[in-house]
Amino acid sequence: HVSHMTIRRDLQKLEQQGAVIQVSGGVQSSTRVAHEPSHQIKTELATPQKAAIGKLAASLVQPESCIYLDAGTTTLAIARQLVTMNKLTVVTNDFVIADYLMDNSDCTIIHTGGAVCRENRSCVGEAAATLLRGLMIDQAFISASSWSVRGISTPAEDKVTVKRAVASASRQKILVCDATKYGQVATWLALPLAEFNQIVTDDGLPESAIRALAKVDISLLMAKQ
Repeated sequence: HVSHMTIRRDLQKLEQQGAVIQVSGGVQSSTRVAHEPSHQIKTELATPQKAAIGKLAASLVQPESCIYLDAGTTTLAIARQLVTMNKLTVVTNDFVIADYLMDNSDCTIIHTGGAVCRENRSCVGEAAATLLRGLMIDQAFISASSWSVRGISTPAEDKVTVKRAVASASRQKILVCDATKYGQVATWLALPLAEFNQIVTDDGLPESAIRALAKVDISLLMAKQ
């Protein structure tokens, strides 16, 4: 016979490790992400949430600063909100973001270059990471295909070096990720959650996740859809 207290304690421990997430009426194991959906598919997923996150995240950007926008459709939503901002320098490894800003804004654009990931329309790997290590970035908006209390993870090893390089080059690191990806894990832990200063997500985050994240010393912003 195991007491309720023991079970609750064990579950809390598993949740801290990112192995399970508590949902109403019980717990579910973290879903494993084997591969990332393509850019095309991602444009169809959680679109209103991403737009809301984009708006809230963009409000954190200061004019005349240097920011990094990670590859992804959530960060593209941030780019859409920045077109009128003055004297902004945007560093990105994403071709869609660079293309969008070239057409619609006056900001200075630095593309990382490097090995091309067709699926994601972005650059990955050591060459991209090397460029990032030589920069002084004010704010990095980092996206992820999966996140939990432990951190952000990815099924692709060549994305890890880019995320770690940008984290070390940036004064402030902001995780931008919609709530549907919370509680998912992939093979490679790219960055522990403690690396981030802020998390911008949407209001679909479950209560248990908010509780678990409250134990980590990071400011959590939830965009209303």
